[in-house]
Amino acid sequence: MSQNSNLNRKLADFLTLIAAFVAIVFSIFQLWQSLTAHLSAPVFLPLHLSWVLMLVFLAYPLCRNEDHTPKYLLGRAIDLLLMVVTCWATWRIAQFDYDDISFLLDGLTIEDQIAGIVVIVALMEATRRTVGIIMVLIAVIFLAYALFGNALPANIASKGFSVEEIIRFHIFSTNGVYGAPLAISAGVVFIFVLFGAFLQVTGAGQFFIDMAFAVAGKYRGGPAKASVIASAALGSISGSAIANTVTTGALTIPMMKKLGYKAEQAAGIEAAASTGGQIMPPVMGAGAFVMAQFTGIPYSDILLVSIAPAILYFMCTLLYVHLMACKLGLEGMTVTEKMRVVLVNGWHFLVPLVLITLLLLLSYSPVLVGVAGCVAILAAAMLRKATRIHWRDFFEGMKQGALLILPISAACATAGIVVGVVGQTGIGLQFTQFLIAMSGGYLWSVLALIALAAVILGMGLPVTAAYIVLSIMAVPALMKLGVSLLAAHMIVFWLSQTSNVTPPIALAAFAGAGIANASPMRSAVQAFKLAQGFFLIPAMMAFSGLIFLDESIWHFIVSIIATITLFVAFAGGIEGRLVQELTWLERAILLVMALVVLFSSDIVRLVAMCVVIAIAVINARHHIAKVVQS
Repeated sequence: MSQNSNLNRKLADFLTLIAAFVAIVFSIFQLWQSLTAHLSAPVFLPLHLSWVLMLVFLAYPLCRNEDHTPKYLLGRAIDLLLMVVTCWATWRIAQFDYDDISFLLDGLTIEDQIAGIVVIVALMEATRRTVGIIMVLIAVIFLAYALFGNALPANIASKGFSVEEIIRFHIFSTNGVYGAPLAISAGVVFIFVLFGAFLQVTGAGQFFIDMAFAVAGKYRGGPAKASVIASAALGSISGSAIANTVTTGALTIPMMKKLGYKAEQAAGIEAAASTGGQIMPPVMGAGAFVMAQFTGIPYSDILLVSIAPAILYFMCTLLYVHLMACKLGLEGMTVTEKMRVVLVNGWHFLVPLVLITLLLLLSYSPVLVGVAGCVAILAAAMLRKATRIHWRDFFEGMKQGALLILPISAACATAGIVVGVVGQTGIGLQFTQFLIAMSGGYLWSVLALIALAAVILGMGLPVTAAYIVLSIMAVPALMKLGVSLLAAHMIVFWLSQTSNVTPPIALAAFAGAGIANASPMRSAVQAFKLAQGFFLIPAMMAFSGLIFLDESIWHFIVSIIATITLFVAFAGGIEGRLVQELTWLERAILLVMALVVLFSSDIVRLVAMCVVIAIAVINARHHIAKVVQS
């Protein structure tokens, strides 16, 4: 058995090398397509998904136990078989003649139907390995609805489609697997994921963390505030709240614990901050690019609209962090690097971020902006001897970029099935009517139902997939109640982030708990408290003028002030202090005023804002008086 185990390990090492080589070639292929656009979508998207599936079967083996020889070898044989049939199916799909309309009259051939089934089955297995079984079950339920919808009660029934019709719609068209979600992942998202990988291998990620500590480390609760700032800088580029939690949390969580934060608090702070990175311009993860595709609104407009809400979210998180530090009596770090020193050593890493921000604001193609960002970060690293990278680092970045896209592309392709079924069966209209009926036609209750659905979906789906599924079902309901297209998508996009920090399954909080050696559930509760902005800001988008493209500048400014007041009221009411401890009466008044600010008209909202400000001023004066007396 020992000799067999050694052979298995050698086989595993060999396949790891093959996976690394395939990943690097995959990145080269993606860059070539981005620069030349040589292949049409009906050819490029099947090829992209084929690369993804093969890499998944190589990098995520069916059996990982190398000591169990028969099971391991059987698993690798199945992986090889899946790769072979996937290549065959991709060849059939890529060479399909869309100009020959005979398939519309006579249907697909048996070989084409088998190829379609192979792709769907292989995609489901790849999604199970990279994303989880929940995403697969959702896709299977929607496919079953398309097949057997005619057997359901009349109010939720559909026509009921044949296997040939489903394969034709979801595989041999741009409506299902190879639809908009995968197109965005294969184009824009891949390039920015590669950009994030280059940020890490060049050391730019560490520079942003060092800069955050230089800015906030010396203040009360410094490591926690530095964690929030670093996560804001790195979060949108990493493409994953969990990856951001692990990357920055490995440094910030131990420092927070050393300073005096409880383990659960440290994990919750990092999770809330890292999740916020997904809504921080200029990149905002993958979801914002999907939003641009779905709405037809230029990405530059989405970027501009997102700046103020993102800043408000991090202000909310910083406020909670500060109040927690005050309650615990914590101070700042005694030794921090000076900002001047940090900038002297790494100022050149700011150039790529400034470049991509300007190019996105000038409405250049996001794909070309991403390529420019990749070139810029590599060129910036070569400017200084200390940050100069070698060929090994370059290829490591290429490999990591390809591996990081696997769960994103698998989730987007599977989400394409859900989008396709909604379009093919028309269930989206029925869901909209159901949602409005359940809510009684009240906007606040529709928001509550969507938030609940986002949390439930997020228990098993990545954020981007949850946004895709939720947007096609919930946005029409919001628009029927008077919310604009952009605001409706922004609301759903923000609520889709909540699953990372909301119990009972809060993946970013659980990742932080692992680093902090803390209770996962208690960490999730702390993250949920710190990430209230994910619920409050979408509500303000619906009830106030927080989407400035929809409102006048004056109304937008008033909405920002109202949102800040809302944060202060909620934070003070929950934490029990502002500048100093609050009485129970003051806490109750603040919580009531928070609800008034959230749901009332402008005049009543102004009165509530004045009450909150008055309580804050009185609280500060009492504190000053105590300090003077002492």
